[in-house]
Amino acid sequence: MMCGAWHSTTADAAVPPGELKGCLSRGASLYLLASITVSHLASSSAPTPLYPIYQAEWGFSTTAISFVFGIYAIAVLGALLLAGRLSDHVGRRPVVLGATAIQAATMFLFAFADGLPDLIAARVIQGLATGAAIAAVGAGMLDMDKARGAIANAATPGVGTALGGVLGGLMVHYLPAPTHLVYFVLAVIFVAQIVGVLFIPELIPPRAGAIASLRPRIGLPPATRKSILIVAPVLIAIWALAGFYGSLAPSLVRTSFGLDSSLAGGIALFVLAGCGGISVLLTERLPARTLMLYGASALLAGVGLALASLSWHSATAFFLGTALAGSGFGTAFQASILTVVPLAAPQERGGVLSVIFVVSYVAMGVPAVIAGYFVARHGDLFLVAREFGAGVMLLTALALLGTLRHKK
Repeated sequence: MMCGAWHSTTADAAVPPGELKGCLSRGASLYLLASITVSHLASSSAPTPLYPIYQAEWGFSTTAISFVFGIYAIAVLGALLLAGRLSDHVGRRPVVLGATAIQAATMFLFAFADGLPDLIAARVIQGLATGAAIAAVGAGMLDMDKARGAIANAATPGVGTALGGVLGGLMVHYLPAPTHLVYFVLAVIFVAQIVGVLFIPELIPPRAGAIASLRPRIGLPPATRKSILIVAPVLIAIWALAGFYGSLAPSLVRTSFGLDSSLAGGIALFVLAGCGGISVLLTERLPARTLMLYGASALLAGVGLALASLSWHSATAFFLGTALAGSGFGTAFQASILTVVPLAAPQERGGVLSVIFVVSYVAMGVPAVIAGYFVARHGDLFLVAREFGAGVMLLTALALLGTLRHKK
């Protein structure tokens, strides 16, 4: 039986113990919501180690891989534009329930895909479900605990992306039915989470404007606009890097270092995203400005080392650079959220988070597709990787400069 809704006068008010019989506590609800973000992002990165298998079986090009990855990001963007503010009106729980149910069903589309069109369709539906979920889940975590919710919003994307990449790679390498098993496991997890969401207290009472909120609109409360301009360059940089690793890392590690593309490609994404998630947890008490200064510096150094490793043909240097860049990814993303979201009122958080994720997913999808196009056109993955990395470093340097100039 679904627990009742707690219609407090403010989303930051404490839920009295036992007030809503059968509901999870705020702490348990926060962890459950965090696990949902992890699962959605894990499902999005799980196909990365499988791309070489799909490519061999179905005979499509590197450009197609980039397109499959990019179309997912575009679908996430579309859902954010349409439904990013919906949970501010109807509540978090209905949006999370619907999106997670769709995601569970999509896992079976992946498992039984038998060609590129099926894979593209599954990625589109997956992107729509993820986009609808992440803004509602992110705002819900802030409702449960403003401080820990901000940390969870920063940590869970990296953790989820890392787990999906490495678990997919390990299953491909060591277990049977590589193109089926990982999706069946994720489907079971999504179903269990759907049951759990029924017991999360709803802290946002319904309010008018739900239909109007579905009109695509990019808008920010005035208090957040200056801050989003400061963090935008690093948001673009870190998510463009994640997009490159999610789409082209398997091909890069195979051609550069002669490693198994399925396993090593998944491990590369795991190292990048996993170090991002760990760095968030290790630096959670630091102020946003300090986090941004460290994150931008680590990203510059890490990407520089990873690029140098391609000339040295050193897999060790590549993974060390990836780990350093990953720590910059996590701390810079955490700094971005802490810089912007706390300036918004509780009923504005879903919309503000959706804008942050819109910027992030545009940056993750579009550059990856462009990179795949140039690889197909010129046939030089090394050159594209170097130019891509140089662009990431330039954007990071702009964010670092903006942070140094902005004293508060």
